[in-house]
Amino acid sequence: MTATRRRLRSSTVVLGGMGILALTITSCGSEPDKRCADRATGKTLPSSRCESGGGGSYYYGGSSKQGKVQDGSFDKSAVDRGGFGCSSSGSGG
Repeated sequence: MTATRRRLRSSTVVLGGMGILALTITSCGSEPDKRCADRATGKTLPSSRCESGGGGSYYYGGSSKQGKVQDGSFDKSAVDRGGFGCSSSGSGG
């Protein structure tokens, strides 16, 4: 019975480790949030305005408050998703 208990314990450890690995991979590879906005005014726009060349641009990260985007960037590479086990590749300044 001890051998069976050991096998179950070792399987639990392996499965737990696989879960952590999956979490790490998905959080590092996920895209930042994006919303359509006007570059000049920062006002949020319907996503169709970004998809059909309607004058909108995608704004990455940050949030939208009172119809305006904030705390993000129109430059996707400037937004660091971070996450468990991810290295930051931004430049200091």
